[in-house]
Amino acid sequence: MKRTKTKKAAAHIAVNELLPEYDFSRARPNKYAPRYAKGSIVVTLDPDVAAVFPGAREANDALRALAHVIRRRRTRRTSRRTA
Repeated sequence: MKRTKTKKAAAHIAVNELLPEYDFSRARPNKYAPRYAKGSIVVTLDPDVAAVFPGAREANDALRALAHVIRRRRTRRTSRRTA
């Protein structure tokens, strides 16, 4: 049986080649990039969830509180299983 070239192999060859119709001459740097601290992760909230929080600080505070509850609950569950 002959092996046929797969799409993956063909895609690998053209990875570093830009097609002539791609024009980046008018491209600009992301103007929102400086807003994000190094190492931060951007998460997109659904509109109904975002409406609950006035800003990023409040959303982070709520998530930290929830994370604390989840951590406490996990440690309680594991201690019950080992006992």
